[in-house]
Amino acid sequence: MTLTTAPAGPSDAPMRDGGTATWSPRITPPIGVDLTDRQALACAFRILGHSGFSENIAGHITMLKGDPNDDGAMWVNPWGLWWEEISASDLCVVDRNGTVLEGRWDVTPAIHIHTELHRIRPDARVVVHNHPYYVTVLAAIGVLPQIVHQTGCMYDGDLALVHEYTGEVDDAALGADLARRIGDASVVILASHGIIVTAPTIQEATYRSASIDRACRLAYDVMLLGRDPLEIAPGLRHGMKKSLIERGTDVYWAGAVRSLLRREPEVLN
Repeated sequence: MTLTTAPAGPSDAPMRDGGTATWSPRITPPIGVDLTDRQALACAFRILGHSGFSENIAGHITMLKGDPNDDGAMWVNPWGLWWEEISASDLCVVDRNGTVLEGRWDVTPAIHIHTELHRIRPDARVVVHNHPYYVTVLAAIGVLPQIVHQTGCMYDGDLALVHEYTGEVDDAALGADLARRIGDASVVILASHGIIVTAPTIQEATYRSASIDRACRLAYDVMLLGRDPLEIAPGLRHGMKKSLIERGTDVYWAGAVRSLLRREPEVLN
């Protein structure tokens, strides 16, 4: 695993705190409906599917049903449905070994990417995996995106690269090996493959997943220009990251779900 950050800014740049410590809204627009965990996960699939994060039949999101120290059961999408068509009733429940406990459909053996990561990472209640286009462009050459724009600051210090490509992860041993190489990183580009995003909530997982491909596209386009990007100082990246995640996560989620429900209310069924 290789860690990287954007080029360092001036050493005397001010440290900005950011986040809710500097400002918190009195009230924000609500979704308008209360979602079960199952419905929220179904919404996440469609939001990310429509954003270009998914590659047709590929990818999976898992979300723990309860405490990972209990039975480790988790929601996951079934094999064969595209993310854009998933509804709440389509989701399956698997145990910590990937065995289907509930659901009408089967689950890919690549579920072990998730089961083994959940097993060693109690902080990772949600694990997202797919192959967004510009992520995979950089994955093809084993390069992590530089932080070239303020929204990219939400990944400051969180990006990692797993360089070795081992083919399909289709059993627990391969999943455990990948989980060890991922370690405690929360945004991991898999060389010649795709990306894994982990988060404590479905809201944060969706927001960070929906934003990563644009961050990679910006970095890629800057690379094409053949010019070094302007530096964003570490102290400024720190504050911007807090503001984006602490203030932006729930606002992004609410807006994305409202928009989805206006178009596709059946996602909740």
